[in-house]
Amino acid sequence: MPPSANSTEQQKYTGHLDSLSPQQQEALEKFRQEIKQEGIFDGKRHDDACLLRFLRARKFDLVKTKKMFGDCEKWRKEFGVDELVATFDYKERDEVMKYYPRYYHKTDKDGRPIYIEEIGKVDVKALYEITTVERQIQNLVVEYERLADVRLPSCSEKNGRLIETSCTILDLKGVSLRSFSNVFGFVKQASNIGQNYYPERMGKFYIINAPMLFSTVWGLVKPLLDEVTAAKIVILGSKYQSTLLENIPAESLPVAFGGKCKCEGGCQLSDAGPWNGSGVINGYVTNGSAKH
Repeated sequence: MPPSANSTEQQKYTGHLDSLSPQQQEALEKFRQEIKQEGIFDGKRHDDACLLRFLRARKFDLVKTKKMFGDCEKWRKEFGVDELVATFDYKERDEVMKYYPRYYHKTDKDGRPIYIEEIGKVDVKALYEITTVERQIQNLVVEYERLADVRLPSCSEKNGRLIETSCTILDLKGVSLRSFSNVFGFVKQASNIGQNYYPERMGKFYIINAPMLFSTVWGLVKPLLDEVTAAKIVILGSKYQSTLLENIPAESLPVAFGGKCKCEGGCQLSDAGPWNGSGVINGYVTNGSAKH
């Protein structure tokens, strides 16, 4: 059966600020009004771009969106997000990078911050001699908050337009079933936090050095995802460099991944990007430290 005229019309709209159908605009206004009435609206955090991320995550179903939003606000209070961001001291960061490299580094051609995670280098035994799972989750949450309050606003300012998403490179080089199982619990918890409390932050997701079995499994999983999400994920083997460089300037991509960047002291620790040297944004000093 061919799609209805109404369905085809809806496909013209992305659900972003500059691309709302009349129905989506109505849903946004109703959503805003109802959470204000329920006392869970925060004018500082809950701008229209934020509300639309929750609406898109639930396909503009207002009941499901309000449930997701309410659960998020409840979690923020229980987790103590605001206090955590203001007080968290990640003093073990440099050591953690040796055993689980995860870092932001410059931007892609669309102006999005690049996030790199080298899961194949994880040494769980060494990692948890210097930190804990709890502190790694706390750091994850702090980094999501800094993404929203520091990195993305800096990228938006530099590019003269709203940038809401990041570009992720997940490197599976050296990953074995055993090594992945050692960090599966953390990865699952981290994934749940991202999906449930920081929705619609994925712009592009490259999985590189993917083993053949992973690619086979992805072929089975991909049809189960909605088209928008599936289109953001790219699975690549060991010959990934040319594909990355189609979307990432060579000057932004570390040499280790086929680019030209050689940050002094190493790209992992540089935190290079427009968020550095741009002063203070929303109370954050853009060198990775939170100051209020």
